Amino acid sequence: MRMTATLGAGLLALLAATVCRAALPVYLETPPDQKPRVVITADPELDDSNSLVRYLLFSNGYRTEGLIYASSQFHWMGDGKGTKWFVEGREYTRFGLTDVCPCTSWRWNSKERFIDDAVETYARAYPNLRVHDRSFPTPEYLKSKIRWGNVQFDGDFSKDTAGSNLIKALLLDNEESPIYLHAWGGQSTIARALKSIEDQYRGTSKWRAIRAKVIRKAVIHPSGDQDDTYARYIKPNWPEIRYRQLAGSMMLGYNAQSLVSEDDAAWFSADWTRRNISEKGPLGAFYRVWGDGRQMVRGDIFDYIGMSAGKSAEQLKAEGYVVWTPPHETGSFAGEGDTGTFLNLVDNGLRGFSGESFGGWGGYAGSGAPAPRLRGRAPTHRFLAAAQRSFANRFIWATTPVFAEANHEPHLDARSPHRVVARPGETVNLRVKARDPDKDFVAVRWWRWNEVDSYSGAVPLSRVEGSTTSLRVPADARAGMTIHVIAEATDNGVPALTRYARFVVRVR
Repeated sequence: MRMTATLGAGLLALLAATVCRAALPVYLETPPDQKPRVVITADPELDDSNSLVRYLLFSNGYRTEGLIYASSQFHWMGDGKGTKWFVEGREYTRFGLTDVCPCTSWRWNSKERFIDDAVETYARAYPNLRVHDRSFPTPEYLKSKIRWGNVQFDGDFSKDTAGSNLIKALLLDNEESPIYLHAWGGQSTIARALKSIEDQYRGTSKWRAIRAKVIRKAVIHPSGDQDDTYARYIKPNWPEIRYRQLAGSMMLGYNAQSLVSEDDAAWFSADWTRRNISEKGPLGAFYRVWGDGRQMVRGDIFDYIGMSAGKSAEQLKAEGYVVWTPPHETGSFAGEGDTGTFLNLVDNGLRGFSGESFGGWGGYAGSGAPAPRLRGRAPTHRFLAAAQRSFANRFIWATTPVFAEANHEPHLDARSPHRVVARPGETVNLRVKARDPDKDFVAVRWWRWNEVDSYSGAVPLSRVEGSTTSLRVPADARAGMTIHVIAEATDNGVPALTRYARFVVRVR
């Protein structure tokens, strides 16, 4: 204390700043030459199953480290011993089902295996997929990554499971790259992994280093907090762990066709879905649509989507269903509410996973606050058409054994550094070269991604078409600000496919 009293104010400020900088977490990002490492935790919801189909069709772009059965407030298995469970405010109380719970399980098929079924269906498509890209993972590899997580009760993470142990091992391994933990249901399995690490190491000489390592590696991509475990355990005890609740993602959840713009709604119609998905091989048949006659759990009064063919909401209610979203045309898009969590991992050149606020098909880092309730229909989404064309093309790959009989994404090579440091007033020249494996014509356009920039003013580009463009760093741009410029290359194949290159200008 006596030493502190003798220090000058300037030195004290410097020391304080140094301490603060030292206290900031160190985060890992996936190296440019590596694929992101991904764990999927999913509950047996129709839209989780659909999201898994899309995930598998793009699985050549990332390293799948885990496919884990999970519970949520909407689906939990029970312990098979007659133990009853109840959490206030869940759907069984919100919809007035006061005589149903406490209950021994909730909306869970006793023989549930939707992840196994999806991977086995992928196995039937794999020989064709491999023709178009040899880096698709083998079905055997994916099967080896399937685990059961904390599925017994809503929000219960009191016990270790095979799924939580897998996550724990990944967070503690010696690879210096992040683990992207996708929570399509609840986060209890992730919470259990973290709690097991805490229980094992807290109070030991290793705890400080182990805790820093986990914080450095873990990135949680939630599809909402579906069991309260993030709020109850993860956030209070691991507040530094990155929690990427994204904004600006394309709408792919239930009732998307009614919420998107009228132009975008065409991507969810019965006609488009039938031609591009449902009629395209085993994975297309596996993909759930309105009125397909199937249920995840037989007799589930909340799962009427497959049972809706030709029926109105009133008719469904008369049959005993709880109608929580309006029925749509038979054969039309049913839902992929969890897809937005991994779209930034898709290998399209945007590398949306490589920075906290980079952004990609899945949107960009928001404030963490809940998205405002949509009033009216959303505007046309910048990436939806490209994402849906790419999705449709993957079904073509899955059913086409000849490379030349399908379209493939163009290549877009950056001929300028992806990251540029420049002073205000300085001109930055950018250049790309497009080529196409199918010899298609490729058109290149340039645009600035304002939403992910830290500089908010106008930044005109010298050209918006062609292989080159340039910009002048604005005079009022401050040091550390960023300007993101996107080169977008689209071929003239069927369906037309798009590839991107991102350039980030950081102001010096």
